Amino acid sequence: MAAIRTLTRRVGGSMSGMSLLRPQHSAALFSTSAKAQFKVAVCGGAGGIGQPLALLMSMCDLVKEVSVQDVSMAMVPPAGVAADLGHIEYPAKVNGYAIDPSKPAVDQLAECLTGCDLVLIPAGVPRKPGMTRDDLFAINAGIAKGLAEACAQHCPNAIVGIIVNPVNSVVPLVAELYKKKGLDPLKIIGVTTLDIVRANKFVAEITGQSPLDIDIPVIGGHAGVTIMPVFSQSTVASGISVDRIPDLDKRVQDGGTEVVLAKAGKGSATLSMAYSGARFGKSVLAGLAGTPTTECAYVASSVTELPFFSSKVTFGKSGVEKIHDIGPLNAYEEGRLAEAKAALKVEIETGLNFAKTF
Repeated sequence: MAAIRTLTRRVGGSMSGMSLLRPQHSAALFSTSAKAQFKVAVCGGAGGIGQPLALLMSMCDLVKEVSVQDVSMAMVPPAGVAADLGHIEYPAKVNGYAIDPSKPAVDQLAECLTGCDLVLIPAGVPRKPGMTRDDLFAINAGIAKGLAEACAQHCPNAIVGIIVNPVNSVVPLVAELYKKKGLDPLKIIGVTTLDIVRANKFVAEITGQSPLDIDIPVIGGHAGVTIMPVFSQSTVASGISVDRIPDLDKRVQDGGTEVVLAKAGKGSATLSMAYSGARFGKSVLAGLAGTPTTECAYVASSVTELPFFSSKVTFGKSGVEKIHDIGPLNAYEEGRLAEAKAALKVEIETGLNFAKTF
């Protein structure tokens, strides 16, 4: 019970669920009065990220139905994941859907996606040793495109959270697809939440503060030097010695590599990504339910000269309601911003150039 009480610090006192949101975001999500009203799909839901992500989304009191989708040759059948999740004591109904990847996803996912309010896409292959970002994009772009076409057809008003990497290139690709179909490109959102989660945790380790009380904005993109924590905007992190910031910055950038090395090359950041994806998803649902909620996210943006950028975004009843400016930066961060934008520009162009082929 002590452990449960600790977890409920995020829940505003309710023990009906264990919220993954910041305390200021969680009150409406996990309470006995929350109304289960949203349908969520997890595409790639039988994989290493997808299974725990589907579990966490099925635990949200705002969710009435979860679709677990994956390919027919997945090591664990989606129907099996759905059957397993269907036994936990939460209201959400869970269904599994397997598709043949040799056939168009749009022709196979009508039941899975129709009525969805949120689609989370961790589908795709992880980056492997020796694989460049271009190699990864060549594989995952096709997967993302197929799923995006299915979303555009069957749930065009749903928020689509892109987790499949490389996010910096996949989001522009999918946003362009939506634009060409006359749909709102702001429905396509890159999930960068793991960068914020890592920054919060690493600052907590240095300062001795609770990560629940820390909120580090991370702007730019979601790979390498494009990941730019803005430590100066946190009252907790701003007290860290300036000579420690470059190494802390680098650790946030390389957090994924840290996990891969710790797993001896036998896995990647699946659990922390699932946690972060669920935190993002629940922020979106909180907004849709009428509680405006702010998270950093990678979207079509005009806050810089780049067409896509990650900064604070407020979610409301219509989805993205406000894209916030970057805010004040110190001299170190100004230099990092220039570095991040230069790298991000190239990765955005990769996605946009691919979009010109269809």
